[in-house]
Amino acid sequence: MRKAERLFQILTYLRSKRTVVTAIQLAELLEVSERTIYRDIQALSLSGIPIESETGVGYRLQPHFTIPPIMFDEPEIEALLLGAKMVESWGNKQMASAVTSALAKIHAVLPEKLHRQSVQQPEWLIVPKFDEDDSKTYNQQVSAAIKVQQVINLNYTDEKGNETERVIWPLGLIYWGKTWTLLAWCTKRQDYRLFRLDRIQRLTHTDQQFKTQDNLSLQHYLALQKEQYGVSI
Repeated sequence: MRKAERLFQILTYLRSKRTVVTAIQLAELLEVSERTIYRDIQALSLSGIPIESETGVGYRLQPHFTIPPIMFDEPEIEALLLGAKMVESWGNKQMASAVTSALAKIHAVLPEKLHRQSVQQPEWLIVPKFDEDDSKTYNQQVSAAIKVQQVINLNYTDEKGNETERVIWPLGLIYWGKTWTLLAWCTKRQDYRLFRLDRIQRLTHTDQQFKTQDNLSLQHYLALQKEQYGVSI
């Protein structure tokens, strides 16, 4: 890795942190020696970057320090556009609103050439919008419950048309291309279960919260899928 690229990565990493970063952390991240990090930090400081350091503690950028926004190249803009269009088409209303706001902020700092390219969606970049269904009705409610680890009650209809009531711990949302599925721990079955959002008849929040564990979490479920079926979700 060239020195200029390494200095850029150090600065980017420091900007992303709210706490101090040690030389060891930076050395491991960039796969160089601590001595190299010391020299790089000194080079950044001599160039005018206000890096605060304390022996035995670490480094951080001075509060309120800003630099001009980092520019995107054309492939990066296209990748962002694709992701944004997918969220707008398949996410819930809150996510769609957030991505529109984020794109507006990006557009505000782009050079004119890239701005034109990003505003005018490439003709080959097509993201179809599916018909509105019940999955979007519950997507936002489920997302909120996942974030605060809130137990929820479901009235649910399975693929055979059987109606059931479940008390679940919502762990994650999986999107299969057209259908949103909720991965949850089912207290009735004492096991992981998948629930399609468009088959939920009624959803109510409880005043109870749950705590994930090493053997009961989204990460544990994903590890089981990889171990049992050799696939990664």
